Amino acid sequence: MNAAARPSHVAQAARNGAVLTVDLDAIAANYRLLVERAGGAAVAGVMKADAYGLGMARVAPALVRAGCRVFFTAHVDEGIRLRDIVPADSAIYVLHGPPPGTAADFVGHGLIPVLNDPGQVREWNALCARLGRRLACAVQVDSGMSRMGLSSADLAALGEARDWLAACEPVLLMSHLACADMPGHPLNARQRARFDAIRARFPAMPASLANSSAVFLGPDFRYDLVRPGAALYGINPQPDAPNPLRQAVSLDARIVQVRTIEAGDAVGYGARYVADGTRRIATIAVGYADGWLRALSGRGCAYVDGVRVPIAGTVSMDSITLDVTGIPEARLQPGMTVELLGPHQHVDQVAAEAGTIGYEVLTRLGARFERRYVHER
Repeated sequence: MNAAARPSHVAQAARNGAVLTVDLDAIAANYRLLVERAGGAAVAGVMKADAYGLGMARVAPALVRAGCRVFFTAHVDEGIRLRDIVPADSAIYVLHGPPPGTAADFVGHGLIPVLNDPGQVREWNALCARLGRRLACAVQVDSGMSRMGLSSADLAALGEARDWLAACEPVLLMSHLACADMPGHPLNARQRARFDAIRARFPAMPASLANSSAVFLGPDFRYDLVRPGAALYGINPQPDAPNPLRQAVSLDARIVQVRTIEAGDAVGYGARYVADGTRRIATIAVGYADGWLRALSGRGCAYVDGVRVPIAGTVSMDSITLDVTGIPEARLQPGMTVELLGPHQHVDQVAAEAGTIGYEVLTRLGARFERRYVHER
């Protein structure tokens, strides 16, 4: 069959530099495990950053089939896209709240803003008064992370809750932990105590404090709703403990070229790798433009049939060079693939080698990959 006659999906696969495979069954299984661990609290699905880079349009329906009906996005445009994907009765919270002048968009698309500062509170109340309707909202308070949410000073300035929330319909009080992935960190207990003190001002409002890691801190942190994101996608919520979650992502990069170099030959930008003898170097079609961190230069690796092959030299924009000395030549032909993520190398392992966290590795994975979704009903 000539190239012009090849099926479109085959031609597309051949044109891409790598294949990113997302296991939707694994994501659904992780959701069900988190429901078990939540001990009766509702479990939301965090869809920000296009479902952590994995594709909200395919991930969200898989979570819906698993029973999820509460979702979080970061931005209003993410919420608008999600509204067309999930059932009409799903609750969609927007973590950053309404940017100035966008409150009406929330009403038009059935989104719930998370109010983070007095300006957002005033704008939402004004819209409710103008429409003559008590519109749903969440209220985020700062319990010690100093990033998002109403501060103690904000709360004091706003006055009694029954006054400044009178025009709207507050359905959730929430905050966020700074050190949930470090179970022994004293800030966890301090933030929970501060959150409880603030909750006393809102006795009838459901509460939420736990992100992925906090689900595993115990029942005192779960309240009425937990908000896992990274855990859904297989990132370990407890870095110092075995990962109870299924890996949901694999990444296989295509070989572009293989060459033999001799002692003294340099590889890549900056000549940071110099061969100490005869070596075989394979170039693969993934680079930092695809999200494979440049920090992995000279320290990361790939796998060929379960055998570790180290990165040789600097990660380039569109390519990486690997030392594949000792791998059979028949396994290193152009178009064949090597494993960057998969059974031998998980997202958290790559993150550790790059000096970062799995969240960054996952969300940076590029749009140039061919994406395959498996086990989708």
